[in-house]
Amino acid sequence: MAVAKNQRARLPLKSSAGGAQMPRPPKGERTRESILHVAVNLASVEGLEGVSIGRLADELGMSKSGLFAHFGSKEDLQLATVDMAREIFIEHVVRPAVAQAEGMPRLRALCDNWLGHVEQRVFMGGCFFTAASFEFDSRPGPVRDRIVTVMKEWLNALSQAVEGAKRAGHIKGSVDPRQLAFEIYSLAIGAHWGFQLLGDRRALKNARSTILARIRALATRKCPPLRQDSSR
Repeated sequence: MAVAKNQRARLPLKSSAGGAQMPRPPKGERTRESILHVAVNLASVEGLEGVSIGRLADELGMSKSGLFAHFGSKEDLQLATVDMAREIFIEHVVRPAVAQAEGMPRLRALCDNWLGHVEQRVFMGGCFFTAASFEFDSRPGPVRDRIVTVMKEWLNALSQAVEGAKRAGHIKGSVDPRQLAFEIYSLAIGAHWGFQLLGDRRALKNARSTILARIRALATRKCPPLRQDSSR
């Protein structure tokens, strides 16, 4: 999603209106999407730098010329892979949370869905964007810029959910939404590191418990009951 300079990046935190069925995309677009699904999982395991026209051609059993028809360069392929990963992330993490009522239910759903998408291997290598963030944090260029945009969108989505919880009277009015969003995501990244690198099967459960304890400390009497597992 393109974001204008100085404009705050946003993930869709409002339910889409209407139930009209979207037309089926053309065959070429469907082929491109299938290629990108493979690229996303390959990148989540081997890194975005490992995703090249040649590597993907080998993985798919396609010719390089066939892939060049969809992506003109390695950078174009990497950018398209980041965009596809964003769509998958929205589908599994953000959109189900938006279906919850504004306030604590939506905030809890965002937290649980993020941890859940790692636990359920939505991306083969764990959270695509956590891995890509570390891989490209010191590599200037369009790919890094695109990753930065998506990560800012996610932090803003968390901040908006905290703001919603404040409006609903579920958490204290003194809470700084951006600070709490930062704390939540820092705990999530730490859990990802423990789960993926150290093989600690308890890491995600521990993160859920710690995030819940932090939210409980800020909750008001108006807040709905906070169970240990809101979705599991």
